[in-house]
Amino acid sequence: MRVLILCTGNSCRSQMAAGFLRQMRPHWQVVSAGTEPAAQVHPLAVKVMGEEGIDLSGEVPRRVAELTEESFDYVVTVCNQANKNCPTFAGEVRHREHIGFPDPALARGSGEELEAIFRQTRDDIRRWFAAFIGEVGEAR
Repeated sequence: MRVLILCTGNSCRSQMAAGFLRQMRPHWQVVSAGTEPAAQVHPLAVKVMGEEGIDLSGEVPRRVAELTEESFDYVVTVCNQANKNCPTFAGEVRHREHIGFPDPALARGSGEELEAIFRQTRDDIRRWFAAFIGEVGEAR
């Protein structure tokens, strides 16, 4: 199973989603990318995923344009902007899914408030992708 998780900056939501999918289904090939990738994975995404035993510290945001010739079983957009600007893939894409999570990188507040927002986003992403795995199963 090849899955592409796509968002705008590839610094928070798509990285978290890819981290959970890799943990839940290590035999799947999971790639994350962005339509306008940031310079680095957001430090709070790294921190809150580390709390779940998932290390994002070595991940680097990637441009989706590098992947448009590849084939995927699923392309999952995790933000509305990426869904709107999702490129055309020359390779086969069997299924497209969309779930729009708010961007925690845009949140404002104290350090504790920001961490809470990142944790909420992380937990929402984990729940959605656990359900996704339940729906997709192993057969596809």
